[in-house]
Amino acid sequence: MKVYNTQSKRKEEFEPLVPGKVSMYVCGPTVYNFIHIGNARPMIVFDTARRYMEHKGYEVNYVSNFTDVDDKIIAKANEEGVTAQEISERYIAECKKDMEGMNVKPATTHPLATQEIDGMIEMIQTLIDKGYAYNVDGTVYFRTKKFKDYGKLSHKNLDDLRSGNRSLLVTGEDQKEDPLDFVLWKPKKEGEPSWPSPWSDGRPGWHIECSVMAKKYLGEEIDIHAGGEDLIFPHHENEIAQSECCNGKPFAKYWLHNAFLNIDNRKMSKSLGNFFTVREISEKYDLQVLRFFMLSAHYRSPLNFSAELMEASANGLERIRNAVSNLGYLLESAADGEMTAQEQKQLDEVMAFETKFDEAMDDDFNTADAIAAIFELVKYANSNASAENTKAFVQTVRDEIIKLCDVLGVIAEEQQELLDEEIEKLIQERQEARKAKNFARADEIRNQLLEQGITLLDTREGVKWKRA
Repeated sequence: MKVYNTQSKRKEEFEPLVPGKVSMYVCGPTVYNFIHIGNARPMIVFDTARRYMEHKGYEVNYVSNFTDVDDKIIAKANEEGVTAQEISERYIAECKKDMEGMNVKPATTHPLATQEIDGMIEMIQTLIDKGYAYNVDGTVYFRTKKFKDYGKLSHKNLDDLRSGNRSLLVTGEDQKEDPLDFVLWKPKKEGEPSWPSPWSDGRPGWHIECSVMAKKYLGEEIDIHAGGEDLIFPHHENEIAQSECCNGKPFAKYWLHNAFLNIDNRKMSKSLGNFFTVREISEKYDLQVLRFFMLSAHYRSPLNFSAELMEASANGLERIRNAVSNLGYLLESAADGEMTAQEQKQLDEVMAFETKFDEAMDDDFNTADAIAAIFELVKYANSNASAENTKAFVQTVRDEIIKLCDVLGVIAEEQQELLDEEIEKLIQERQEARKAKNFARADEIRNQLLEQGITLLDTREGVKWKRA
């Protein structure tokens, strides 16, 4: 299996540090609002990479954090007159709902930045002790010039960056020894959450969070560090500097980055009015369609989101599901007994599609070509499976399509639609759970209905529902 390493700028044979095991860290979202479809791309593509490695027999320790202390979270909390913790907890719960809708597996560990402050203070102190960091009036900075490999991931010309930054220095920043030095710890401002430290009551800089969480849950040296390409510089560059200076060993063996997502060929931004949350998309499409769309291009290729392309993805997914449904229908009338010699021969052709699928995924997780292999298998099944076949043959072909889709996290079996009376019964059960203050069960029912495309609206007249 080959993966493209951003650091070396080439595809490399994947060899984990420990045979049979993979340690993988993926930068998660900052939780101050519903996640947008730009956040969804790394979630989906690296979940798929994880699934494929598990399919190949690796045991994957997959860590993806939630940044739950940040300027945007604090601003949202102040705007609503609530605590930052309330905002982050609310949107972590909403993010998990969206991840479930996209069939993103929960990480082995989802650490929260605010629960790892002690580790951050410890790492910062080590960096100060080793001469890699310095304290100026309660703000601690990292000395980039002291780390000779600074810039090895982003391949940027640091002298150009320094001269460019020199003119951009804002008031208060001139206390830095070098324009590229970055904050490890900052003193609190009025109305902000803070923690005591040897330098000041304050909070950590963003970059130190991931270094500490990766070290705690995966070790000082890890196999894969992944995220969106917007994180290469400065975030991932700074993570390398902190981690390698603190731990004295290479941080990550392979760096994987997904390319940007554009909307109708333009960069997504609120000012352009082309900003979509995953929740908004879920009101128009099954989120499986969004997942299928995200995997229809190679993760390192820029991806353009448009209504036409989403419709094409919906049609593509339907083609696969129709084939699976048709094979299920054939099973009902297929004859029992062992496969015929002809079927055994056909089965070799079926397995050739799996080989093609694996070859695509072994080539830096090429999901576009993997999906093409599934479509070829679907076409073959539609042409070669019939009521004359044995149950064993039809079942094997059907299972093969479902298995390959499952590796991509794509659900190939149509979900049975709930009947109106079943929905009403679940709503009644939810109301009773709420009266009994069993909010966990009430949320469970709401989520169960949401998965089936049923949205609940709590109104003065009672609970109303609608199908997406």
